[in-house]
Amino acid sequence: MARTRYAPDRGLTVRMTVTMFLLGLVFVAFVAAIIGILTAVHASGAAIVLVALIFGGGSAIASLFYSDKIALSAAGARVVTPQDEPELHAIVDRLCALADMDKPRVAIAPTRMPNAFATGRNSKNSVLCVTEGLMYHSNLTPEEKEGVLAHELSHVAHKDVQVMTVASLLAIVAGLLVRFAFYSELFGGGRRSSNNNQGGIPVVLIIMAVSVVVYAVSFLLIRVLSRYRELAADRSGALLTGQPSALASALTKVSQGMSRIPNEDLRAAEPLNAFYFAPAMKLTRGGGGGDGGGGGKSLSQLFSTHPSLEKRLEQLAKIQRELGQPTAGGLSAGPGD
Repeated sequence: MARTRYAPDRGLTVRMTVTMFLLGLVFVAFVAAIIGILTAVHASGAAIVLVALIFGGGSAIASLFYSDKIALSAAGARVVTPQDEPELHAIVDRLCALADMDKPRVAIAPTRMPNAFATGRNSKNSVLCVTEGLMYHSNLTPEEKEGVLAHELSHVAHKDVQVMTVASLLAIVAGLLVRFAFYSELFGGGRRSSNNNQGGIPVVLIIMAVSVVVYAVSFLLIRVLSRYRELAADRSGALLTGQPSALASALTKVSQGMSRIPNEDLRAAEPLNAFYFAPAMKLTRGGGGGDGGGGGKSLSQLFSTHPSLEKRLEQLAKIQRELGQPTAGGLSAGPGD
């Protein structure tokens, strides 16, 4: 964790550490399984694994070092100066002073969707992006905007891009192995490699099966880790500003604001959902971030990068009680109340 005044959350830290440990175990088991397979088959399998490792490692490194440029390009955002956006820069300056952290570049994305994101491998190579919808077309107060930006700057302070890049490496390699093994089998590589193993299963099919399982497990663990980090950012942002109610109000308004955004605009923004303050999707009755009801809600949350709106509001209400501040009825209630 970076040395800032953002408050750590020991409970969430423990859970995130356990999740990373489980990902490490999956990675060790994956490597052991692949090595075991390759010792008994033709070297073509080793070539598939080597290529997947090279491509996977390369894409992870590129993602880590160029995440800010990639995200800005995907959002169509432009970096702005204090002269361009004095209000936005004033909020960022105050928060960075409170958190004792380097100020990131500040950008504006030309969309009416109310949202924000921050990315970058460290505070010196990061960018904070706010949409025009959040700055100009929402009814957020200055305190609520400050809460949103405090949440996003927490991701930078805690080096979440580094953590998620490392966590995603296993899933990237496993996913590439599935594709490479499939095409190798499709074009006859698996049949050739099975000549030394008459009557056995082609090596590429074995690698595919192992990789699919590893990808599925690592994908779910990464989603769990992502939800923990969003809760940690909520907590850190609320404690930094001392106004959890403002962050909760902003979260509710931003989530509800998605309902007024055309579906095609939300679909265009979905690739950045993991970065956004709130996921770009319609708010449904009784749920946040696209949750449905019953089993659909549980399944949706299982694959979601963000906790449900109710869970986030519940945590913020708890923080407000811990700070000795009175809680309004709307803080712990769902958005439909």
